[in-house]
Amino acid sequence: MEKMILIRPGSISSDSRLGTILDAMDLTERVDEVIESEEQLHPIQSRKILFAISLDESGINLEWSRMLGTIRRDPWFFYGCTGGVIVDGVSELYTKSVGREAVLTANLAGCMFPGRGLVEGTGSLHNYEVAARNLSVDLPEAYQIYARELENRLSNFVPPKFLRPKILVLHASIRETSNTLRLWSMVKKHLTDSMEIQEISLQNGEINDCIGCPFTTCLHFSEKGRCYYGGVVVEQVYPALEECNGLIMLCPNYNDALSANLSASINRLTSLYRRRQFYDKYLYGIIVSGYSGGDIVASQLISSLSLNKTFILPPGFALMETANDPGAIQEVEDIEEKAKEFARKIRHQMCIGK
Repeated sequence: MEKMILIRPGSISSDSRLGTILDAMDLTERVDEVIESEEQLHPIQSRKILFAISLDESGINLEWSRMLGTIRRDPWFFYGCTGGVIVDGVSELYTKSVGREAVLTANLAGCMFPGRGLVEGTGSLHNYEVAARNLSVDLPEAYQIYARELENRLSNFVPPKFLRPKILVLHASIRETSNTLRLWSMVKKHLTDSMEIQEISLQNGEINDCIGCPFTTCLHFSEKGRCYYGGVVVEQVYPALEECNGLIMLCPNYNDALSANLSASINRLTSLYRRRQFYDKYLYGIIVSGYSGGDIVASQLISSLSLNKTFILPPGFALMETANDPGAIQEVEDIEEKAKEFARKIRHQMCIGK
């Protein structure tokens, strides 16, 4: 089995909770390098990497902050790598945000993540109550099981390739004025010869958000491939999502958040997810901000669809640009070349022989 690199910023004592988790994983035979400081950190290519980050009471790991600065200065720092992240905290806050930030930073530096690539332990471990009950174990043991399962998926992960991938594109924009759709059209023209592309607009008609049905209700509809609310999400998105090999989300950023229809549609995927998971499907995003904050929307896609709904996060998964007035995207410097390069990246990652 291919050995991996363990990045654990700061010295983690064996009697700490994260130290106990790592000891229980028995990584000795599977890790051939341990990096604990920014001084030890170096560019890594084509390796499996497990990040293990321990937070203090304030939700900060100073050594990890220094590492982030080094990684962000080099877009090729983790070229060809595949990663997984464990974040252990003292409080109930910050584990998800730190983990999400770690995934985004590593991804923009060339690192791929298998679906559900983050395991987190809050101070109380109450985030494992449901898992512990389902597994008939206590909270610490549930935490250990999830950490071992992540390491196992990371060790065995092989990104899928396809002869002619099927791509589903979701958007909720108005074609006449949307810079996001214009940028997608620039990307799309470089994909149509090698992929089957289906676009679904969520702009027309009412998209009801998930109301959090009881588990048994959700499971009942899931078994029939449906959701309580029905509509375009069930009639069009569900079957297209089951058929596709990759999902591209077209996300205009107006208020540092996914638009209402896109967010509601993601929430509604829970019913389908109960019937089949998405570990074999890629996630991409095209994000156009009116002012700034594309990384915030990218982080939301990562949280909801990769860390939660198990989509593969390919390296450099998102094309992020800034354009305000209608048509302004065409004035962005080298935008056609950026779109062409993003399309080339998608073909390279998904297509056999590309």
